[in-house]
Formats: sequence, C-alpha cells, structure tokens
Amino acid sequence: MDAARQSDTTLRWFVFLSLAVVGLFYVKWFPYYNRTFVAAANHSIGPSILMGTAAAPPAPSWDAAFGYALAYGKAIWQAMVLGLLLGSGIQALLPVDWVARVFGRTGFGSVAAAGALSVPSMMCTCCAAPVVVGLRERQASPGAAIAFWLGNTVLNPATLVFMGFVLGWNWAGLRVVLGILMVFGLGYVVNLMVTPKEAKAAEAQIEALSVRAETSEAFSTSNAFVRWIEIFVRMAVRLIPEYIILVLLLGAARAWMFPQIGPEIGNHILWIVAFAIAGTLFVIPTAGEVPIIQAMLALGMGVGPAGALLMTLPPVSLPSLAMVYRSFRLQTLIFVAAAVTAFGIVAGLLTVALKF
Repeated sequence: MDAARQSDTTLRWFVFLSLAVVGLFYVKWFPYYNRTFVAAANHSIGPSILMGTAAAPPAPSWDAAFGYALAYGKAIWQAMVLGLLLGSGIQALLPVDWVARVFGRTGFGSVAAAGALSVPSMMCTCCAAPVVVGLRERQASPGAAIAFWLGNTVLNPATLVFMGFVLGWNWAGLRVVLGILMVFGLGYVVNLMVTPKEAKAAEAQIEALSVRAETSEAFSTSNAFVRWIEIFVRMAVRLIPEYIILVLLLGAARAWMFPQIGPEIGNHILWIVAFAIAGTLFVIPTAGEVPIIQAMLALGMGVGPAGALLMTLPPVSLPSLAMVYRSFRLQTLIFVAAAVTAFGIVAGLLTVALKF
C-alpha cells in the first residue's frame, strides 16, 4: 500500500473511531454515568414509559399511539442518529474487507469478538439495528451480527447497574447469566445454521472484498465521505419510515399486549408465556425495562411475568426485526425471536423457583 492510500486509510479510521467514541460518550456513557447516582440514591430511574404510574396502559387510540411514539422518540433519537452514522460509516469509511476478516468467519471466534464489541456500545435494539445492517453489508457472519445486536441490550453494563440498584442484584445476576447464554449461545447457533452453500458464497465474497480493497480506486478519502453521506441517507430513508409506523402501532396496541397490572397476574405459566411473547414484540428505549418491571412489581404482579420481561423487552422488538429483515434469512430471525421468548419463559420460571 502506497503512502497516499495508507494516509487515506488512517484518516478514515480516525474519523470513524472518533465518531464512535465521542458519540457514545455524549449519547450513552456520560448520561448513564450520571444516571447511576440517581439510581443509587433513589432506587429508581424514572417512571415506566409503558404506563407511567397507572395500573394499565391507555386504551388504544391515536393519542396513545402518538403519545408513546413521542416519548420513545425523545428517548432514543440521538442514539438512532448515531447508529445510522456508524452503520453507514462501517460501509464507507472502514477498509472494505476489514469487517469480513474480523467478523466474517462462521466459527465461535467471530461471535465472541462481536459480542464483546457490543458491551461498550449500549444501544437499544432499534438503534443498534443500523450498525447490524452495516456489519452484514460488509459480510459479518450472521452469528456475529446477532451477537452484536443482542449484546447491546442484554449485556449493557449501565442497565445492569441500574437494575442492581432499583430491582436488586439478584435480578442483575440473573440477567448476566442468561444474557451471556443468549448473546454468545444464539450467535453460535445462528452460525451453525449457515448452509454449506451460504458459507461458500460468503467466503467468495470475502475474497472478492479483499481483492477490491487492494485494487479499487473508489475508496479515496474524498470518495469515502461522499459515499458515507449517500449510504446514510439511503439507510435513513429505508429504515426510518417502517420503524415509525411500527412504533405507532405498538404504542396504540400496548393496552392489548399488557393488561391491567395487579396481584391477579401471578406466576402461572400462562402469564409467564404471555408476557414473554409481549416483551419480545414490544419496543422500549435503553434500560426501559427497569422502571417497567419496578412499576409492575409495585402493583402486585408476580415475579414470573416480571422475569419474562427482564429477558424479552430489551433484545428484540417488532420494529427492530423489521429494520434488519433484509440482512438475514427469515428463518434466522424467526429462530432468534422464538429463542428470545424461550429465554424469557426460562427467566420467569427461575424467578419463581429462586423466590425473587
């Protein structure tokens, strides 16, 4: 590589890493650092976004839809912009074969690396989705992309600290144990689901990307920044409208998904399964599960359904699944959603068995 190309590559890496560090510090790390003291002092991080202080969400209506979408949008818009910038930056700024070389193999190593990378990212499932799309566009293996996606939420260190102060460290411990199994286990299984034909095609694509990286003139610094803007706009136009529509629909339908909360919602297996399914489909901002579970427990709900929500509210949602569906086989996303629901059921049963 000549000196000019080396300089271009260094500059693009510097811009991308600076964006990641400064962006995450501003949007995630610093606000969560301050919020930790609030959680420790008050044993609360705010009201439930799902239903506030009421015993049930508002009845389905346009007001319910727009009210939830507005509250949710205020909570996540900065992280969504950052996710789009990073997802497009992966495709435009990083060396074209770098993601494929680091995360493209279908063994456990790529899953482990992507899962570890997700921990400091700490995005909600929808804000992480554009980054997942960017990773898949640059030939990250399906399992690595899934591990990064799930790890952002279930292994979020700030959320775990909030959870310990607000709900108790037993809840945080359960989340850590099941979260590690979910992130790295599901990532590994998803890679096992890759067919020989898909693996061969991926290997060929990785080789093609490597050759392109050596021969292409299209990745000069000036061209890279133009492509960054183009990809950012294209991703935003493709992902945001469907995302907004689904958030509105879920905001309106939350009264059907989460009935009036009280002691009558106990630890029966049917309640645990119902809340695991609802939690898998519903969408919340980062750490939103903590005040939701706190409010529901305060209203007398059993720990079983609360445990189901612990593992299902954060990692996936109907909007985030829609955002990444072009990047995975449909069977893969169905498997991941079903597995998340199963983890929720296991978590609910464990909270009952362990007498949380």
